[in-house]
Amino acid sequence: MLFDSSIRKELARSFGATAVVLVTVVMTMMLIRTLGQAYKGSVSPSDVLLVMGFTVLGQLPTILGLSLFVAVVGSLSRMYRDSEMVIWFAAGQGLASLLRPLLRFAWPILAATAVLALGVLPWANLQIEQIKAQFQQRSDIDRIAPGEFQESAGGTRVFFIDKDIPSAQAASNVFIVSNDPGRESVTSAKGARLEVVKGERMAILMDGQRMESRASDGTVKISDFKEYGTQIDGGNPVSAEEMAARSMPTLELARRDEPIARSVLGWRLGLPLAALNFVILGLAVSSVNPRAGNSSSLMIALFAFIVYYNLMTLGESWVGANKISMWSLLLLLHGTTLAGSLLVLAARHKRWSPRDLLRRRSATGGAA
Repeated sequence: MLFDSSIRKELARSFGATAVVLVTVVMTMMLIRTLGQAYKGSVSPSDVLLVMGFTVLGQLPTILGLSLFVAVVGSLSRMYRDSEMVIWFAAGQGLASLLRPLLRFAWPILAATAVLALGVLPWANLQIEQIKAQFQQRSDIDRIAPGEFQESAGGTRVFFIDKDIPSAQAASNVFIVSNDPGRESVTSAKGARLEVVKGERMAILMDGQRMESRASDGTVKISDFKEYGTQIDGGNPVSAEEMAARSMPTLELARRDEPIARSVLGWRLGLPLAALNFVILGLAVSSVNPRAGNSSSLMIALFAFIVYYNLMTLGESWVGANKISMWSLLLLLHGTTLAGSLLVLAARHKRWSPRDLLRRRSATGGAA
């Protein structure tokens, strides 16, 4: 009982301090990033703190996993350095006996990581996208001044409306030049009105003409229309599909078979699995080498986290490109890491070493 309580108190202090430091660092980085987006016109300056808060909330699963890993490695390394582990080992507590108090401490954090990754993360991404979309639509409408040529926030369109406007939701003598990759279009209309179609604000042009030219073959297409709908600010369909998948609830994402949906789902499922692996891996690799310094174990932990995180990102891109299935990635990356961590833990618990294995093999050969 004393063994479990002492280990958990040490882990709680280390985890709390590490989490506070990491959250502060991430908040500072996200603030700088969000200010940059506001400067480029992607986010309203009044929504900077709100976007930063949702971004940090979406990063919490990763922060909790790293904090748990650092807490395990740091606490056990300190116990090795202060010879506390020698006392526990002399009292009959092996290295594998530490796994139970570690898991008893870590399971609420693992549960919180799963809830954040599967439920809160898509909700936070959805809120960020809605804030950005509302600002983009509102800013483009505000940019349109009667009698002046105005450029959209994305820089791909130029608007012009007559000075005599009937109302705030309607305009007359509209002129739009759109420059998309591979084609350019010029649209003119006698009138226009604003409508909301499926959550997107659209400009409905009336009684006009559209001329579209393609750069590939130089063809020009001219068409007349009674009504023509266009988005206020168009986006890249590929990035829009990816953003839609990242903002989609997990249950709805699990029903889809598209590679991009599977890649996002694999990322969310991998966050709590990685946090569990960090607990076992931290126990397996924690040790102190007096010649390497006191911070060597933490540096190894940070390096292992970076490698693991980059492999998760690489695996997500492979699943999105349909190079590997989601379940194969989960088994190959997280399953292999779990099996390897348990194998190292068993070897250290039994005090196996390569020299002992060679001696046993030679003894067996000599007896034969």
